[in-house]
Amino acid sequence: MTWKSRTPPSAVARAAQAALDIRETLPPSRRGGTAVGLARARQLADRQPLSIDVIKRMVSFFARHGASPGSAAARQDRTSKAAQAWGLWGGTPGRAWARRELARYERETG
Repeated sequence: MTWKSRTPPSAVARAAQAALDIRETLPPSRRGGTAVGLARARQLADRQPLSIDVIKRMVSFFARHGASPGSAAARQDRTSKAAQAWGLWGGTPGRAWARRELARYERETG
């Protein structure tokens, strides 16, 4: 069976768009996110279908940035660079969705 690209759900798109909106209101010195994070946010906000490779990158991003004890605390201020970066990748809804899609892919492709 061939695995097809998946379209992010609306909650993921909203989280990415919210992060883009917050980032836009901040002065350049306070803007978070890398070029890759910004590109990902635009894909998610536009609900573009994502390949399994992109979904794997999302899972990897969230594993790196969500596991440390201080990471959730750093995201409490929605204007912090940590919160912006997290949101650009779809935030908590993005993490849950990417994990589900990766698990689905692994089940389907064995």
